[in-house]
Amino acid sequence: MADETSGGNLGNRQNDIRNGYPAAKRVAKERVFHGDKFVDHYEWLRDKESPEVQDYVAAQNRYCEQRMASLKGLRTTLFEEFKSHVQETDMSVPTRMDDYWYFTRTKQGEQYAVQCRLPIRGEDDWDPPVIKADQPIDGEQVVFDTNVEAQGHDFFRIGGMDISKDGQWMLYGVDTSGDERYDFRIRNLTTGEELPDVFEGIGGACFTPDARWVFYVLLDDAWRPCAVKRHRVGTPVSEDVEVYREQDERFWVGIGLSFDERNIVIGTGSKTTTEVLLLPTDTPEGEFRAFIPRESGVEYDVSFSCFEGAGEHGEDIPLAVVYHNALNPNFEIDVIDMRSHEPPYRLGEGVRVAVGSPYGCEHGDDVEPGASRMPVGTPYSNDCNPGILQGAHGLGIEGISIHRYFVALQYRAEGLPHVAVMTKRAAAEDFLARRPWRFTEVVPHALEGDWDVDESVDEINEERVEVWGKLDALAAAQGKGSAVHGISRKGMTSSDGATADRMPGETRRLYAIGVGGNPSYDAPRMRYSFASYTRPGELHDIDPATGEDRLLKRATVLGGFDPRDYMERRVWATARDGERIPISLVWRRDVPACDSAMFVTGYGAYEISSDPGFAVSRISMLDRGVLYAVPHIRGGGEMGRAWYEQGHLLNKKHSFEDFVDAVRALQREGLASPSRTVANGGSAGGLLMGAVANMAPECFAGIEADVPFVDALTSILDPSLPLTVTEWDEWGDPLHNADVYRYMKEYTPYENAPESPDDDRVKVFPKVFITTSMNDTRVLYVEPMKWLARLQRAGVDAVAKIEVEAGHGGTSGRYKQWEEVSYENAWCLSVMGIVN
Repeated sequence: MADETSGGNLGNRQNDIRNGYPAAKRVAKERVFHGDKFVDHYEWLRDKESPEVQDYVAAQNRYCEQRMASLKGLRTTLFEEFKSHVQETDMSVPTRMDDYWYFTRTKQGEQYAVQCRLPIRGEDDWDPPVIKADQPIDGEQVVFDTNVEAQGHDFFRIGGMDISKDGQWMLYGVDTSGDERYDFRIRNLTTGEELPDVFEGIGGACFTPDARWVFYVLLDDAWRPCAVKRHRVGTPVSEDVEVYREQDERFWVGIGLSFDERNIVIGTGSKTTTEVLLLPTDTPEGEFRAFIPRESGVEYDVSFSCFEGAGEHGEDIPLAVVYHNALNPNFEIDVIDMRSHEPPYRLGEGVRVAVGSPYGCEHGDDVEPGASRMPVGTPYSNDCNPGILQGAHGLGIEGISIHRYFVALQYRAEGLPHVAVMTKRAAAEDFLARRPWRFTEVVPHALEGDWDVDESVDEINEERVEVWGKLDALAAAQGKGSAVHGISRKGMTSSDGATADRMPGETRRLYAIGVGGNPSYDAPRMRYSFASYTRPGELHDIDPATGEDRLLKRATVLGGFDPRDYMERRVWATARDGERIPISLVWRRDVPACDSAMFVTGYGAYEISSDPGFAVSRISMLDRGVLYAVPHIRGGGEMGRAWYEQGHLLNKKHSFEDFVDAVRALQREGLASPSRTVANGGSAGGLLMGAVANMAPECFAGIEADVPFVDALTSILDPSLPLTVTEWDEWGDPLHNADVYRYMKEYTPYENAPESPDDDRVKVFPKVFITTSMNDTRVLYVEPMKWLARLQRAGVDAVAKIEVEAGHGGTSGRYKQWEEVSYENAWCLSVMGIVN
């Protein structure tokens, strides 16, 4: 390395404060690939054990504290507001597994939850016991008190917990550093005794139902879950046998039990290909066999069930339920009658129960000629689909679960998750008749008097409609049309906003819904949960035979919170390539969303959807007049597989362009002010933050980037780094592909950020707040630290808060996490000009 140091050695850091920040020395290191040379001056920061690096990190933390000192009062206020809304002593609804009801308790003043259980009252006991949050009940047992276990550790996270079928043995893993390597142990829940069998630094583990065997996942030097070992309980771990090793470095390995507990399951997969291997639990020393051998580009999963007594002579019909994308890029579900099908199996066998939309997908033309060129939101119909799926926009199939008394289907449409249910008896009838299954969608009840069912528009809404109407009229007069759809008065008062065109103009009821808390095959009722941006989470169960829907628990939000005081809606912005991007908006009902301060957040990667959800910390922002916005950009999964495909690999720039175009549309319509807009994203969403700051700095007053993946090209070029090779299916392989290299180089935030005060962008560049963790194994700390150094040298107002005892998910312990959120939100509000 050639030394280009211009600020001195950090060993003399007291004298190395330039322009108020700790200046990083510059050491030129050349990176040469595909004929391109990039000179990186801050790669020396990668040496985590270097005293010089540690001194630099400490200096940046001191600088951050100095800069944040004036916000101490606001941080304290936000933290106290957070606490005032939380019922600190609380408990979950008990869930039955085998012969116990399991639940968690939280207690005021304690950082962590306590896992508890209560014996069932009998085989037919399916109604959860009524237990008070502030006192134990007779017969209650503590399974795992995390507060006790975490004593002496600055960081503590449970990495898995498995309990034997008889309830006597617990297999559990913990991480005390944040590096996501877990130490697993076996505990006798009757005596508290721990066996000497310890599995150190592994990725995960599971029991066989009888707890005689443990299967666990090894991690390689790149932190990839790569192999599975078998352990006989009571024998030395050194004698364990490796039963599977994944040689392809793009693939991760996982281990678990099938839902019916008849098979030990190895799931192995890359971002684009999966394979399932099975071993019967009654022959644990046998050989794992693939259910269907892997095929490049094909993802599948399989579960097993049966239609009890549905055969011609009253016999059971054993079933294999296969979820795959071999014949449709947006997935389908096939149910195979195992009486008439023998191995080897093929994807596409059996009865098709549901199939997603091919429109807009890369391989859509394989399903329907011209489908790949169709807009993602084109309504889709298929003769095999249930009636509720006909004509859906952006239809993606997400899974099915078959229990003794009910069948549950999960899918995406109109950019939101959906759940449908039917009785097992009706499913058997439809299966045997080979007709579409008669699912009924589960729709949460509206709150009485809430805005989504109240046709009246209050005075504030009248003012808002008038403002928006004028903006629409002005845009129309200028021949521009409205860049934000769904904000007319008609939209304000309609009950659902659905239209007959290819996408809804607006959606008034926004919620995330999912099947959950149904670990028992024999449960007579289906549990589901839902939440919205304005409504705290609820847990329900529903009887598919009668339609009876019972509320089991609604999250309690204290401090006078009323969801009717807030509004949420989804509007659609037109991106530069003509695609329509859904945007979720949330605001306080009595504060007009006109020229507002705006907090806008996004992710847009890995086909992960940013679905509606409630957050206590959001209340303080909304109550201060902030407009909360979530552009659901491509790269996520909100509109099915096509939405993801159009925002990854050589389409990745769509993610950044969608975000910028959505923000500009909201600002152009007068809903938010650029001078008071703060954007936030974490991990891959942190890459998004760095990219949009470079692309459109004038749109943002501030950028909060959490554990940001901002030096993406450098990381993806180095296969020796943790998780790099597995990421090539997501971002491309710039090491071996020059086109990918050039494409990534155009957007990767670090090397495209301003490098000197002479860069014209510096004049309008947003303030930047960065969070990172020294033990993060997913996005190494060095990426945000290099970015920070480059931004500061260019004259950008950038600060970083660096955790030294945490990983990718930040600190552990709920009070610590509340403090972190308050710290971050205080900075965001201050940039918006809100300081109390």
